[in-house]
Amino acid sequence: MNNNHNRSFFFNVDSFTILLFLLLMAIGWFNIYAAVFTDETVSIFDMNTNFGKQLIFIIVAIITGTAILLMDAKFFSTFSPIFYAITILLLIVVLVIGRNVGGNQAWIPIGSFRLQPSEFAKWSSCLLLAKYLSSGNFKLSDLKTQVVCAAILGLPMFLIMLQPDTGSAMVFGSLILVLYREGLSPYYLISGVLMIILFITTLLFGKLMVSLALIAFTGLLIYYYQKNRKLLTTFIAGFALSIIFMFSVDFVYNNVLKSHQKGRIDILLGISTDLRGAGYNVNQSKIAIGSGGLLGKGYLQGTQTKFNFVPEQSTDFIFCTVGEEWGFAGSFTVILIYLVLLLRIVVLAERQRSSFNRIYGYSVACILFCHFFINIAMTIGLMPVIGIPLPFLSYGGSSLISFTILLFILLKLDANRMGINS
Repeated sequence: MNNNHNRSFFFNVDSFTILLFLLLMAIGWFNIYAAVFTDETVSIFDMNTNFGKQLIFIIVAIITGTAILLMDAKFFSTFSPIFYAITILLLIVVLVIGRNVGGNQAWIPIGSFRLQPSEFAKWSSCLLLAKYLSSGNFKLSDLKTQVVCAAILGLPMFLIMLQPDTGSAMVFGSLILVLYREGLSPYYLISGVLMIILFITTLLFGKLMVSLALIAFTGLLIYYYQKNRKLLTTFIAGFALSIIFMFSVDFVYNNVLKSHQKGRIDILLGISTDLRGAGYNVNQSKIAIGSGGLLGKGYLQGTQTKFNFVPEQSTDFIFCTVGEEWGFAGSFTVILIYLVLLLRIVVLAERQRSSFNRIYGYSVACILFCHFFINIAMTIGLMPVIGIPLPFLSYGGSSLISFTILLFILLKLDANRMGINS
């Protein structure tokens, strides 16, 4: 490859996205330092601490991203089935020899490092999904195509649920938005939203009240559309499925969900309060964020942060440190950076010439948005605590490197959209 070609390729790499990536990692590193800072802390470069290890992860992530940009773009499409098979194998292996941390058997110990296969399964599943949908004349209106897509996403979800890691498994559900973009019927999305509403209302008001409401609503629909037999059949089928789903809520709630998961849902919906138990994390998180005010208490000055009131503050609850020490202004700035990054990814996805690149681009946007939205929502009490990291900010090597691979594959595909190969 000659120098002119090399310069031409790197000129096409989206530098704005890389700048946002570096900015978020820097913000994360400084906040991880603040989250574990004490008066005895000697240096931000102490490699025996979380922030010291995170610096190593950041360096590895930058090297990994650079390596991806230097690879042939066709490599990711060609080897996507192999990547997927390897991560599925790792998800099986972790169930056998994995280390249990916090009730989840999700990590494979490799020396002093712990590998979390579920993080890598996200980008490998995105690649295989893009490979499948772009490899032939598949239409998402066909049942066979829908079944294959469901299997691609459902297999890693099932294995991750066995760990059990509900949060990571839920992230795969966000990819239904990619399928919708590629032609999946909107009825699937509508049905999903209605199921969530029915689940919540059943827990809040009970089966009797919800059943009466469904009967009344279905009766009104039948009355107004009594001459349309096709719609009548749909309404009756929908009513029957809603009743079946409603009665399954109790079974799932009482027999599938674990006690701590039920406790978090109860607290979120206001069914119960437990500030010393299941509601402790969220309550302390809201206190920390709220105490920051407009401009925050100042870097390394957060009392909730400094005295470790919020558990997992360098990982799942890293946003609390931002809220307490940087205040509303800092929190808004971080959220704005994420939104700009997500919007930029959508722009990159839309300008792709190949369907593989476009599908993968939207998959990246969905995965990152799901992590961003759920993580921040759970820290401010809008969603139950399910334990997923904030991309590029939370402490953790597996998550940071996995998010880097996810993003930089898209940057590589985008740089080659005009047919330029490195």
